[in-house]
Amino acid sequence: MSSQASQPSLSTRDLTIRFGGHVAVNAVTADFHPGTLTVIVGPNGAGKTTYFNLVSGQLPATSGSVFVKGQDITRAGAAKRTRLGVGRAFQLTNLFPNLTVAENVRLAVQSRAGLGLNFLSIWSSHKELIARAEHYLERVGLVKRRDAWVRTLSHGDQRKLEVAILLALEPDIMMFDEPTAGMSVDEVPVVLDLIHAVKSERNKTVLLVEHKMDVVRALADRIIVLHNGTLVADGKPAEVMQSKIVQEAYLGTPESANSAAHA
Repeated sequence: MSSQASQPSLSTRDLTIRFGGHVAVNAVTADFHPGTLTVIVGPNGAGKTTYFNLVSGQLPATSGSVFVKGQDITRAGAAKRTRLGVGRAFQLTNLFPNLTVAENVRLAVQSRAGLGLNFLSIWSSHKELIARAEHYLERVGLVKRRDAWVRTLSHGDQRKLEVAILLALEPDIMMFDEPTAGMSVDEVPVVLDLIHAVKSERNKTVLLVEHKMDVVRALADRIIVLHNGTLVADGKPAEVMQSKIVQEAYLGTPESANSAAHA
């Protein structure tokens, strides 16, 4: 393996955040590489989403560091991190409800192309960008809803749209926070297939927060377990699932593990 291939695309070193006397993320050190899908698991309140917020720039770290391709971005805001290739899909959808489905994706394509956010001066003369937006709508199965107002979409369709926007930004590092939350059984495979396709490209680094164990088993190359803000396990799925600390801290008894898989 070349030195370039072995360099992490994303690293955190002793990453910590405190809220008053509470340590929500406690000195988490981890490296993430292209072509690997890492699932971050843990009980409610373990610090999973907070860790994501620290990596993507929604929250400032109390201490520790974040690196993208070796560059220290600890003090960079969320917008700069996006420009550096860190893409985030949120647990709660982060969309423009008063624009159409197509307009939401076009804004992402436009941003990726570095053309600003002026609809009127851009879209009539940039057919290739419109075609690009249509491509991402097709990937998530929303072409037929392209002209619908986002506020009228079901929760599942809003999640699919959010994935389309993330894909349209073409980040090197893709972060999904419980992407199937609130979706019907019929909607889940569309998003899982998309994430699997992204993973198979091998040049993307994918981080996924998830509590559904069937999803974890289907997608994970690696599992990180957080408990009370601390990284307590990190490794191959089969190894991590069988470790005593995971059984006690997250999966519990076989019966609770089975219920977690269907939560």
